Order: sequence, then structure tokens, then C-alpha cells
Amino acid sequence: MKTRVLSGIVLAIMLLVIVISGQVVFGVAIFLLALIGINEFYSSVTTAGYKPVRILGYLSCLSILLIGMQGSIKYIDDFITFIKSGNYLSITIFLIIVILCTCIIFLNKSYNLLDIALTVFGVLYVVYLFSFVVLTRNMNNGVYLIWLIFIGAFITDTSAYFTGVLIGKTKILPVISPKKSLEGSIGGVLGCILISTLYGAILNNYNLIDTKIPIYHFIILGLLCGVISQIGDWTASAIKRYVKVKDYGRLIPGHGGVLDRFDSILFVAPVIYFYICFLTH
Repeated sequence: MKTRVLSGIVLAIMLLVIVISGQVVFGVAIFLLALIGINEFYSSVTTAGYKPVRILGYLSCLSILLIGMQGSIKYIDDFITFIKSGNYLSITIFLIIVILCTCIIFLNKSYNLLDIALTVFGVLYVVYLFSFVVLTRNMNNGVYLIWLIFIGAFITDTSAYFTGVLIGKTKILPVISPKKSLEGSIGGVLGCILISTLYGAILNNYNLIDTKIPIYHFIILGLLCGVISQIGDWTASAIKRYVKVKDYGRLIPGHGGVLDRFDSILFVAPVIYFYICFLTH
């Protein structure tokens, strides 16, 4: 527990420094996390006998780097505009399908259909979901709004843990995560609602964002994130249980790998991004 708490404090300090260091630095940091994360995912499924096309997953992480540099380099801005036009997405999906099908055709002794499916799932699960962290940081007032993601994930996890330790009795997912309890799950949601609402009040009262957001939106966000955060946690546990690994990695002492620590972030980030987009458009 001591190691977990100390590494958590160090991680929080590093996170603060990275967030306030600027959009590009933040984008590079998330790019590196995504790169490590997808390597952890591919390594975990490899232990179960699958052989994902790793290089395709690694290359897909470059999209996060490009998003993080949006606004700093003209050619990248033009590229992002092209992406938003919709044509790029269609072309990219087509090229990925062609490349992976080529692997099945010409490298059939090395890769099969399940290997290809896991390659794509890894990109969607790690790279695509991580990209919403950078997209949120790129938003107007993103330096403040980004913390809603970390509150949604980390506060839910912390509240659920301590509630479960204190009063948790009813097992909720004994097969996937034996230590999780219904009481802990409810405590996680309530903790997320409380801290999200308090943070929202701070943003409004100190005029940290251009337009005040009614406080009830932060209550809704707390509820949504409190639920989806735990789904992210359970998803990671289910995958690890299936491939029979305890942790995705050992990068963070007391926590495991990147996916062990950021599993909830992956699911919370899109919720925050889409909800804010809904409010501002």
C-alpha cells in the first residue's frame, strides 16, 4: 500500500507538470503512454497464443502525436482539417482492411483471423480511446477541463476502494474481479459526483472557464463518469482474466502497467469530450 500511495503521488505531480506544460508536451506524453499501452495489450494477448500485427498498432499511435501538435504546425493543421472532412477516415479504414487482409493472404502461416481482429481491437481500445484525452486538452479551457477526466477516473477508483474496504460485503463481479463489491461500486459513483460537483463550483466561482457551466451538468458528469469509469476498470480485468495475466506491466510501482493505471481513463475521456462538445455547440 505504501508503494502504491507514493507512486500515486509522484504520478499526480508528473501529471500536473505535463498538463500545464502546454498542448504539444501533453500530446507527446499521451503518445508515449499510448505506445506503451498498446505494447502492453499486444504482449498480454501474445501470452495467450495470439500474434497481433504489432507494427500497425504502433504506427497508429502517431495519430495522437498529430492531434497533440494541432495548432502548432500549419501542415499538421491542414492535415487535421482533411481528417475532419471525413475522407481521411474512410481512406484509413480502407487501407487498414487491405493491409490486414494482405497479412491473412500472404502471411497466413504467421497470422490468422483472430490475430487480425485483436490487432484492430488494440488500436480501438488503446489508441482511439487515448486520443480523446488529447482532444479534451486541445479544447478551449482544456487545461482546466482535462481534470474532469482524471477526477472521473481516479476519484471513482479511490472512493470505490475505500468504501469497499470499510463496508463492502456484496460481491458484484466475483469471476472477473473478486475484490469488487456493490457497496464499493456505489461509493465510487457517489465520490465521483461529489468531487466533480465541487470542481465544477471552483471553475465557475473563480471564472477559470470562459462560460460558466450550470452546476447540474457537473453532477450529471460525475454520475456518468462514476459508472463508465468502473466499466473501464472491469473491462481491463476481464481481458487480463481471459489471457491469464495479473498485470499488463510493471512500469508504475504498486499499480502495474499503463493500462492497469489508465484503464478507467480510456473510458472516461470520451464521455467528458462528447459531453463538453454537446454543451458548447
